[in-house]
Amino acid sequence: MKINIVETLILDVPAVRPHRLAMVTLNVQSLVLVRIVSEDGIEGWGEATTIGGLSYGEESPESIKANIDRWMAPLLVGQDARRVSLLMAQIGRSVQGNRFAKCAIETALLDAQAQRLGIPLSELLGGRQHDALPVAWTLASGDTAQDIAEAQKMLDLRRHRIFKLKIGRREVQEDVAHVLAVRRALDDTVSVRVDVNQAWDERQAERGIAALEAGGIDAVEQPIAAHNLAGLARLTRRFSVAIMADEALKGPQDALALAVQGAADVFSIKITQSGGLTAARQVAEMAQLSGIALYGGTMLEGAIGTAATAHLCATFSDLHFGTELFGPLLLTEEILTGPLVYRDFMLQVPDGPGLGIGLDQDKVAALRRR
Repeated sequence: MKINIVETLILDVPAVRPHRLAMVTLNVQSLVLVRIVSEDGIEGWGEATTIGGLSYGEESPESIKANIDRWMAPLLVGQDARRVSLLMAQIGRSVQGNRFAKCAIETALLDAQAQRLGIPLSELLGGRQHDALPVAWTLASGDTAQDIAEAQKMLDLRRHRIFKLKIGRREVQEDVAHVLAVRRALDDTVSVRVDVNQAWDERQAERGIAALEAGGIDAVEQPIAAHNLAGLARLTRRFSVAIMADEALKGPQDALALAVQGAADVFSIKITQSGGLTAARQVAEMAQLSGIALYGGTMLEGAIGTAATAHLCATFSDLHFGTELFGPLLLTEEILTGPLVYRDFMLQVPDGPGLGIGLDQDKVAALRRR
């Protein structure tokens, strides 16, 4: 069952509106897709999308493609496609870092293997416990009235009732006032969280979190620098509002360090940031063993990465903070023959073999970067 083809594609897809983070404003998302074809004709797909080139992390769309094509694909071609764990171990020994690229390859291999077996990908990851997952929507315009109107629209559509606000670009008091105005405008049954994306120092975080906690905010994601685990631990101990680790969580070793130091109440589980589905599951298991809650995070992936994360999250017994798997909804173009289904505030986990999705090859070709 030899691997014949390993192909990497970059698709540039416009966003439905500007998506403002502390470090970058996203107008176009570049999806990095990996296609692996074996001699049995089965085609597996994976995704390695990041945010804003190198502004978010150490890998960019261009570096992901170059490193897969030059260093990883040659290790796969001619090998047995069914030996997923062995293949990933070989890549791990030969290639340092490159978590996003490795995630895309592992996802494609697992997608193909699940198709061979005629089962959903979730069954290779431990077996699903949920058929649908609650999904948050990120409010990232920075304009209070616009964010309130957008949230109300999502509620009326029954698409989202969990909202996360991106903050960190303005003064702490301005950001807090913006968030609390949105919180007051929405029904008490709605969950409102914030993501600071490391923009505060510890003193700013103390002021901001105290005000957010008093205003009824449910969680504060990565308020300070990822490397400052001691500071995260101090904030976690000091406040009752949940402190969520995101950028600080780059795989199982980071998960262990965060758990040992008590530096988070919640882990944002991201398959690319963890280095793959297997590593992300280890991160989740570390959290569950340590009494840390789970949240299904996103790198604003398209349909492939979103479906892969959904299959993993469906295997978790407890997903108290829900997920943020709205990536495809942020894009103007659909690349699937049948879109992922969002209804009644939930993402329906695909139940077909493998990822359970089909790509629109014409649309992929039209969006592909040449």
